[in-house]
Amino acid sequence: MPKPIFLIGYMGSGKTTLGKKLATKLELPFIDTDEEIVKQIGMSITEYFSQHGEDAFRALEREQLRKFAENTAVISTGGGAPCFFDNMEWIRANGYAVYLQMSPKALFDRLSQSKLHKRPILIGKSPEELRLFIEEKLIEREPYYTQAHLTVDQLNTSVEALADLINQHNR
Repeated sequence: MPKPIFLIGYMGSGKTTLGKKLATKLELPFIDTDEEIVKQIGMSITEYFSQHGEDAFRALEREQLRKFAENTAVISTGGGAPCFFDNMEWIRANGYAVYLQMSPKALFDRLSQSKLHKRPILIGKSPEELRLFIEEKLIEREPYYTQAHLTVDQLNTSVEALADLINQHNR
């Protein structure tokens, strides 16, 4: 039985948008772990973060990831999920990890135009602060992200090409 496909990468890298298209192409269900967490807790992640803190959120995120070990699906993870606990090790052991890689500049361009209320961590940052924040976080997270089974250039890889790569390696 094929393993779940976990899409990992920085916020704004297209895990949800590309994930839905990829799931359609592969004829698999799509699961967004952040959406599943919101359903479970009955509030936004921002509210949960402010009421319970990051540690509680990361524990919840870890628990959520593990719920899908038996699902043959395309699963979009939160940007930080692979970087806490043993999550990346667990993802690699229980699924097929695909890192949607983007340059800091491409992420900056995308995030500076995104709906900031959906990305509370970005609210109030000047363009320069946002650029530095993205660069610093990517440096922190790259060692986790690059453990993925497959790394793709998100901006230059079509859904069809990605589906073909996954089929070659994950079946």
